[in-house]
Amino acid sequence: MAATRPVPREIEGRFIRLAPLEEQHLPALFRAIGTPAVFAAGYGGGPAGYRSTEAGFIEFAHGYYAWLTGNVYGVWRDDELIGTSTLGDFDEKNEHTHIGWTAYAPSTWGTAVNPEAKLLLLSEAFDHGFNRVKLQADALNDRSRAAIQKLGAQFEGVLRRTNPRADGTWRDTAVYSILVDEWPGVRAGLEERLARFA
Repeated sequence: MAATRPVPREIEGRFIRLAPLEEQHLPALFRAIGTPAVFAAGYGGGPAGYRSTEAGFIEFAHGYYAWLTGNVYGVWRDDELIGTSTLGDFDEKNEHTHIGWTAYAPSTWGTAVNPEAKLLLLSEAFDHGFNRVKLQADALNDRSRAAIQKLGAQFEGVLRRTNPRADGTWRDTAVYSILVDEWPGVRAGLEERLARFA
């Protein structure tokens, strides 16, 4: 099967649903993730990337999310927007894609939200013919790195000095991936984790 970029759509899970993020959702997203705790470990360029006002956050969102090159999703629990994640950097020829730009309301950390969001996005990628899904984090972001490893992704290494953080220092990027051959085991692990929340 040739890899093809999925058409953005609503994706239902047991605990959450993913729906394409739109301009009118940004104020609610600010209420969910517009907090220093989300940016503290490296999200959005780190603490200096944090915007304390709704207008500032919306300006940040316009420049940060992969609106043109990715499928940007809002993560919803019931009727509340609680975060965002993106399936992007589509390389159909080489069958690679990337899950990233992920942040959730701190009240959801350690719940079913992240494992189910990743299960839904990984399923979307592999069901559309992609054979490698990359996940990455600032090398200093221990929480994100631990969450990626807990998914079952394989650590590939650290790329040095990849891009500047919001404070002008340079970020090293820890890169992980999941290959299509590994997907059945990763999927089973995620489903087992989610069963504990049922």
